[in-house]
Amino acid sequence: MIVNDVEIGAGRRPYIVAEMSGNHNGSLDRALALVDAAAEAGAHAIKIQTYTADTMTVDVRHPRFRISQDHQLWGDQYLYQLYERAHTPWEWHEAIFEHARGRGLTPFSSPFDRTAVDLLEKLNAPMYKIASSEITDLPLIRLCAGTGKPLIISTGMADVREIAAAVDAARGAGARDLVVLSCTASYPAPPEHTNLRRIPVLAEAFGVPIGLSDHTLGIGVPIASVSFGACLIEKHVTLDRGDGGVDSAFSLEPAELGSLVVESERAWQALGTTAIGPTEAEKEGLRFRRSLYVVADVRAGDVVTEDNVRSIRPTGGLAPDAIGLVLGRTFTRDAAKGTPLTWDLI
Repeated sequence: MIVNDVEIGAGRRPYIVAEMSGNHNGSLDRALALVDAAAEAGAHAIKIQTYTADTMTVDVRHPRFRISQDHQLWGDQYLYQLYERAHTPWEWHEAIFEHARGRGLTPFSSPFDRTAVDLLEKLNAPMYKIASSEITDLPLIRLCAGTGKPLIISTGMADVREIAAAVDAARGAGARDLVVLSCTASYPAPPEHTNLRRIPVLAEAFGVPIGLSDHTLGIGVPIASVSFGACLIEKHVTLDRGDGGVDSAFSLEPAELGSLVVESERAWQALGTTAIGPTEAEKEGLRFRRSLYVVADVRAGDVVTEDNVRSIRPTGGLAPDAIGLVLGRTFTRDAAKGTPLTWDLI
């Protein structure tokens, strides 16, 4: 797919998406500062989430609406109260989108219902992302796909049947530009549960480019994902983990995001080809392999010994393994120190 003249897909450099989520901590100024930080770090896009507590759930204090007590980040919180704290006010969206575009970033969002899509269409959002928990909301997928915009589908918690249903729904509604994200929907996610080896499996199964929505700590996992073919990497970003925030514990700070941008591209560049043999960058080094050289001035008739012939750098003389064949022979002519040893010399 092509978004704002940047191609996203297999064989292309990784497309880096900075996820703001609720790390604005209820401040528009902080949200705009996060946009600045993402731009300065070299990210391609900034993503927000478009919902309100009322579009996500209902305000009911019942155990089924409460997050488990032992949850690492949001234990014992009710969904409604969490979403009230974490949502990005809709009146901020236009300012965030305009600021991002002014900084050269592509702004887009994860909508969670029809009203969110309506708002984002008014803002001319260039693409949409379906969050992992919404992968079974096929009407929402069809609605987003029906806009004709590129669509990203995250697959945290989903089995193959659910992913297939989501991809089929998107294609059936007209989606032509589609990226599927491998994802472990745990916050933070243990690296050992990330299963990067499934990236090429997903690519083969669904015939679409595969990226990674990553919630592990640090940048090691997303960089490793590039070697398995991840073409898009999404990471949460915060200005300072010490400031708190609903997702700050597993978010990257700006300098770390900058490192991800640099190192993921370096990893992509390093993939290269399957060719075995010297590369263009190694050609100079080929000159400095070892070979047999005269290492002391000799005269015709002198015997070849370990004192006057050795294996040294550079190339030009006989192969090092020829030493056993030349020792004990005699020189046919005078030779100065630094002369490559050739058969005509002995």
